[in-house]
Amino acid sequence: MAEDSYESVLFIAKEVSVYRIPPRQSSKGHKASDWDAPRSFLWSGRLRVIERTPSSSSGPPTCVVLLEDPNTGELFAACPYTGPHSVEQVLDSSRYFVVTVEDAGRRAWLGLGFSERSEAFDFNVALQDFARHSKPVTSTPSASAAKKDVPPPPPKDYSLKEGQTINISIGDKGRRSRPSKPSPSGSSGSTGAIPFLPPPPSADQVRAQKAQNGSDLLPLPPIARQVREEPEIEVKDSAVDLGFDDDFGEFQ
Repeated sequence: MAEDSYESVLFIAKEVSVYRIPPRQSSKGHKASDWDAPRSFLWSGRLRVIERTPSSSSGPPTCVVLLEDPNTGELFAACPYTGPHSVEQVLDSSRYFVVTVEDAGRRAWLGLGFSERSEAFDFNVALQDFARHSKPVTSTPSASAAKKDVPPPPPKDYSLKEGQTINISIGDKGRRSRPSKPSPSGSSGSTGAIPFLPPPPSADQVRAQKAQNGSDLLPLPPIARQVREEPEIEVKDSAVDLGFDDDFGEFQ
């Protein structure tokens, strides 16, 4: 460990198996069935996932997968984790991986197997967590800065073109007045209209009036009574002498 960094353990597996693997048979990935696993293995020991963080802000944190002897701590191989291509899961099992190990500038590919599926799952999660929080934060331009680069829209032209006019209506001017409804009481009021006449009497009213007065005459309505009470014009029965005799004789 360098003096200017410190280490933190992300995951430990007490026993894993390492296999020598043949070249990849398919471009899709490796298969553990091609290794003759788990009968023939190359090495067995302890696995640790270590995160190394610089003590100063000189660089981003790094991660390495160490294969060590469980008793002596002797290093068998180291796999620097730089992404999914450095630790790749096989196609036909969830307990086996292919790791890229480096030693003195040399690179090799080894098969890695866990005895328990839960350990393989935790190993994969530890690597994904490191990849998630170790991504460098890229500064993106703010919305206000982006708006500054956008030119303002051209001003709108609200002036009247040739031949255009504007119609403005103020208050109730120009609106048609609705006809007034007649008074419910039927009175003419100050309009001078002729008042409505009362309705004619019903048959029951006629019979009741006959029984009361003993006559076939009905009382006159108010308007007819006023006309009856007005004095009559007296016309005298006198002849006007026009100068003719009774026999249509000559004019005297």
